[in-house]
Amino acid sequence: MNSFAKNRESERGSAGVKFVVVVVAIVLFANAGLNYVPVAYNAESLKSEMSTAVLQGLAISGKLNPVDNVKARIAKAIVQNDIPADAVVDVKQAGNALTAHVTYSKEVNILPFGMYKYVYKFDHTATPTGFLMKQY
Repeated sequence: MNSFAKNRESERGSAGVKFVVVVVAIVLFANAGLNYVPVAYNAESLKSEMSTAVLQGLAISGKLNPVDNVKARIAKAIVQNDIPADAVVDVKQAGNALTAHVTYSKEVNILPFGMYKYVYKFDHTATPTGFLMKQY
């Protein structure tokens, strides 16, 4: 019985290979997450800032131009959130409603050493909602 257990050479060394494969997979997923998550977080932060800017642009009274104010707020949010400088910002006013549209794309290294780059495309239009838009 001992001779049978000692002669199974095809089963030797498989634990080390499996361990290396699992570690490589974990490292690749961690690298992808470390590169992708900040880009997605900055995009969601920009969406939030756009909604806030459009809503506050409607509430502005006085001599300030709401379109210019919203563009300035979005430009500030673009700088704060590490958005590419070539982002297209379009703010329009139709009646008493403002809409802001921002589009950009950014490359994200998913695999190390630039082996695979994902192009993150951002295209969002912010329109005001809430009590400022109710017609009485």
